[in-house]
Amino acid sequence: MKTPHLKPGPPPPARWRKEIESVLVNSERLACRVRQLSRAIQRDFAGKDLAVVSVLNGTVFFLPDLIRHVSLPLRLDFIGISSYGSSAQSGNLVMTKDLRLDIRGRDVLVVDDILDTGRTLSRILERLRGSGALTVKTCVLLNKPERRTVNVQADYVGFTIPDCFVVGYGLDYAECFRNLPFIGVLRKEVYAGHFQ
Repeated sequence: MKTPHLKPGPPPPARWRKEIESVLVNSERLACRVRQLSRAIQRDFAGKDLAVVSVLNGTVFFLPDLIRHVSLPLRLDFIGISSYGSSAQSGNLVMTKDLRLDIRGRDVLVVDDILDTGRTLSRILERLRGSGALTVKTCVLLNKPERRTVNVQADYVGFTIPDCFVVGYGLDYAECFRNLPFIGVLRKEVYAGHFQ
């Protein structure tokens, strides 16, 4: 399945133009791509004992849209790990919620919003593999390879994006903008005081 590469597009709806520079992925394109990912997951995990581990909080919109189209019996749990705090500056990784689900001997699919530096996903994968999972695969909505500092790749990718600060469809800046129905590029002046 070929991963679309995106460039910033049209301006956002008038209400958001003060904060959002452009729309990167509109809601229709998001819905279409998420259904394609669901079909690939359905095909690849058919007949397996699947556990889905979703990374909080950025998957709040992506996860339900993704799994509602997967007609397999699956178990679901959440893991929380934070690297940003209240600004855009990446910092130390802190585990905020651990799994309750026993994943020993199960095929695990990790669902995350964005693969950026790779530090967060790498740490989660290490933890899950150490918990006795049979296999661990990853599904990310967005892949930003230009920022990668850790050698980690996702098995399923929604879109490959340029090195820009994106919000919406669950992604945030200082816990704002998660509710946008599209993925937009945040204006630099919004985060300039915290971002270097």
